[in-house]
Amino acid sequence: MESDRSSGPTRRDVISGGGAIAIGSVLAGCTGGDERSESTPDETADEPDGTSTSTATDEDDGHTVTMAPMGEVAFDSVPESAFVIFPQYADMAVALGHGDAVNAVYVPEMSGTTMNTYYDRLEGVSFEWEGLPDPLADGVDGEFLYELDSDVHFVDPAYMSTQDGWDDADLEEIASSVGPWFGNFYSGTRADPPAGYGDRYEYYDLWELFGNVAAVFREGERYRDLAAIHGELVATIRDGLPPEDDRPTAVRVTANTETDEFYTYHLNEPGYWLADTRPLGAIDAFAERNWTDLWGTVGYETMVEADPDVILHLWGTTPTYDMTEIRETLADHPVGGELSAVQNDRVYAAGMRYQGPIMNLFQLEMGAKQLYPEQFGEWPGYEDGEPYPEIPADEQLFDRTELARIVTGDR
Repeated sequence: MESDRSSGPTRRDVISGGGAIAIGSVLAGCTGGDERSESTPDETADEPDGTSTSTATDEDDGHTVTMAPMGEVAFDSVPESAFVIFPQYADMAVALGHGDAVNAVYVPEMSGTTMNTYYDRLEGVSFEWEGLPDPLADGVDGEFLYELDSDVHFVDPAYMSTQDGWDDADLEEIASSVGPWFGNFYSGTRADPPAGYGDRYEYYDLWELFGNVAAVFREGERYRDLAAIHGELVATIRDGLPPEDDRPTAVRVTANTETDEFYTYHLNEPGYWLADTRPLGAIDAFAERNWTDLWGTVGYETMVEADPDVILHLWGTTPTYDMTEIRETLADHPVGGELSAVQNDRVYAAGMRYQGPIMNLFQLEMGAKQLYPEQFGEWPGYEDGEPYPEIPADEQLFDRTELARIVTGDR
């Protein structure tokens, strides 16, 4: 690790363990190290009871939070600066009233613009992403982390251990000299952690992970209020779902128009990457396909064989993709034009898998309306580059005003 090891005494004495992250690309799934475990879906996952599975302990000179795989992590005060790679942690910080603590994020324009696509419907809520560095643009190195001087690094440390130039000693140095690591990425897909971490790894759903981050910021009450909104939303969706035989078949894909391929993802497997599709209970047209990395690649012929009723285009609400162009490309393709979803105008912009709690609420509502318009109201459509569509109050599946008040603290 290239770092300034002569930066003086440490600011805190924190011992932090390790974990694992696999870097995700916009076009595909993880770029490696993402093999699934044999876990079965937890029917109660992403339906929190308003409590966190972390252990938080208040001390005279600070507080500690326990989460796998780090174990007990000590904080001398509430973090004022937070290093973030993937935007689910930035969304968590915003939700807890600490968005201004974020000092880095993956592809800031893409992450920040997408977050604000949803926040634009919440009065007083926004994320100031301009000027933030992209930590993966040139690879994360120790010097960069020393310069940022973050109070906490919301990154699963074993991800760092798999990156060039990083070893356990480097991780311990950053944790003790700068700020602790605090993250759990493999819960995203319930993938197996790398060697050396399996005996201390646990899996969390999105809202459990959010509860742990809330404990770091000492925002337990705000977390419980937000979790209550989520629980009510999931209950509304669950109670309104039609019988399974009446549900549509669907796929979650990202089109690669240059290669005539689709990156494909499951809908109902465990992991917080699927926190916006699993509660919707649609029939996964690719359920029988076993992709080593929880994602695969298929061509048009395979898509036509599956012929899903609905196509959910992952990353569709990000500036990375033009959904008008995607729909035109599919319709003009000699095989793609045969897809039922294309012919019936049921190719929808879906959100980002790196979703935190606020994004999750909007993406759940969006997916419910796209899949089940008769039960949850028609989806008005998403316009490229525009905010999340305005939905009449009596057709909203959760209260925007209540959510905004919790986030801004105006209660």
